[in-house]
Amino acid sequence: MTNKPTAIVIGAGIGGIATAARLARHGFSVTVLEKNEKPGGRTNQIIRDGHRFDIGPTLFLMPEIWEETYAALGEKMSDHLDLRRIDPTYKVHFSDGLQLQLTSNLGEMQTQLEKVEKTAFTGFLNYIAEGSKHYKVSLEKFVGRNFYNIFEYFSLGNLPLLFKLKALTKHYANTSRFFKDERLKAAFTFQNMYLGLSPYDAPATYSLLQYTELAEGVWYPMGGMYAAIESLVGIAEKLGVKLVYNAAVKKMKVAGSKVGGVELEDGREFNADIFVGNADLPYIYKELLPNKAEAKKLEEKLYTCSTIMFYWGVDKPYPQIAHHNVFLGGDYKASFDQIFKDHQLPEEPSFYVHAPARTDSSAAPAGQDTLYVLVPVGHLDEKREQDWGTMVTEARKAVLTRLAKEMGITDLEQHIKFEIVYQPEVWKERFNLEKGAAFGLSHNFWQVGYLRPRNRHARYKNLYFAGASTHPGTGLPIVLLSARLTSERILKEMSTIAVQNMTKALNAART
Repeated sequence: MTNKPTAIVIGAGIGGIATAARLARHGFSVTVLEKNEKPGGRTNQIIRDGHRFDIGPTLFLMPEIWEETYAALGEKMSDHLDLRRIDPTYKVHFSDGLQLQLTSNLGEMQTQLEKVEKTAFTGFLNYIAEGSKHYKVSLEKFVGRNFYNIFEYFSLGNLPLLFKLKALTKHYANTSRFFKDERLKAAFTFQNMYLGLSPYDAPATYSLLQYTELAEGVWYPMGGMYAAIESLVGIAEKLGVKLVYNAAVKKMKVAGSKVGGVELEDGREFNADIFVGNADLPYIYKELLPNKAEAKKLEEKLYTCSTIMFYWGVDKPYPQIAHHNVFLGGDYKASFDQIFKDHQLPEEPSFYVHAPARTDSSAAPAGQDTLYVLVPVGHLDEKREQDWGTMVTEARKAVLTRLAKEMGITDLEQHIKFEIVYQPEVWKERFNLEKGAAFGLSHNFWQVGYLRPRNRHARYKNLYFAGASTHPGTGLPIVLLSARLTSERILKEMSTIAVQNMTKALNAART
């Protein structure tokens, strides 16, 4: 009998959990080391006084990727998650009073869009058709596969597809082909913020986001997004994965071309054959590995924005607030420049409000409300003066002012029982996110595909990565793809090593 191969996964985010479960399913003995007291990473939750908040992601998108993950683990997603479709997906509020409800109901979309711009519905259909092509080609040819060298990425077959995907065209500029009204351009590009990107810098490829929302749906798992974490953890544990909490890794112990083990902050040591970093990739290079030159290169890359978060437990319901609500600032471009160039809070911030009790009454006590507010803001920047206390105060004021002006909610502040605030410093401290960038490394042409930090270390051949800052990128479904790709690479390379060792043994036996 041979011993099982062993693996250590650093970080119990959704990418770490999914990778650990996939490896366990293929015969590995897996241990997950998590610095915090419970799993989930940014996909976590707060429960206080009967109010339940998702901390980070609130949108369940691309259900077919989730289904593949469960199937690969020998399970059916429908046995674990009670999904409810949210339609209209959002209520979008503009500073001039215009409101749009984005919905998969084409008749309703036509009525709304043509009130704004006579030809907008035709433009919308063409835009969604383009998004469909981008989605399918991206998943098949770029996002859903590993690239082992640059020639695979820039192959003769792929080069025309990069142009077809409009990888070098900016998303906001591309919407001019479909819409003339600036508000409609904003309504169909703000979704770039899911990736922590500015639509003025993001590739036009990301029109795929609007396609996935309206064609495949925005869903909500009853119990919140954390229900998905709990179910995947349960599956992983059933497959034999051991999760160790309050286990912050201090450093990786390297020798030659391999990682031999990890040392925790409390002095404990763990050894394994394979190591998977699910902590933020730039953090691993900077804090856990000895070669600081690579960390310096990563520090100079582009990062996504951060967020100021308000988690409000409210003692009365506000039914006029829908499940998903987006409030767009008046000067759309200026707000993104202030976030991504100045690394500040915009003068007229856009923001998102999530009211999960509209769909799931267990998210709040009876007769009360649970409100989650996300305000995009610049990431931490040591070269600039950033007063986070002041910015939190200004963000709170901006949110309350717009809710009062546009929804008639004038008494919210008096009915907030408690407030929990996250800002970039909290994201960095709690989740080891470099620069407090809430979505990890950015996505532009030079930071996607093979040009993104790869999912295996160039020197340490048994160190792999899964998560938002490696290939293929950020967003929960994409991180689940990361787990699949990393697991496939580990299994492929372990199999190759096994064959090589067997060949050496046979050759040695012959001599």
